[in-house]
Amino acid sequence: MTKQAQELIKAYGLRKTSCRLDILHLFLTNEHALAHADIEQTLNDRYDRVTIYRTLYAFKEKGLLHSINDVSGAIKYALCQEACDQHQHYDNHIHFSCTACGQTFCISEVHIPPMQLPAGYKADKLHFSAEGLCKTCSQATAQN
Repeated sequence: MTKQAQELIKAYGLRKTSCRLDILHLFLTNEHALAHADIEQTLNDRYDRVTIYRTLYAFKEKGLLHSINDVSGAIKYALCQEACDQHQHYDNHIHFSCTACGQTFCISEVHIPPMQLPAGYKADKLHFSAEGLCKTCSQATAQN
């Protein structure tokens, strides 16, 4: 297990288990968001479905992960890039879904201006998404 995964588990006040370390390691080594099925398949059914859900839930509740409803309707998870905590997620960035490979990416480099809602409205969560070709698929298309 990576030292970074162990440090994050400790920093977020989570109990260190092999499942949590394995799942966090997957997120640290992937650039794209992961669905429950991706995690289950990658870990070769080492952990049951409920244990994986509980781990994802604990990570999300502590502010380590945020969930994404991608364009296919699947729920995927990605590491929080900013100082999220159990009280507030700061994941107001674009989620990019690639139409070729099906992966979903967090694009935190794009700055989203503050949104002014009409009087009486208060947004608790914002969803920004884009669709197209990711940089890997775009490069592959350009080479063909």
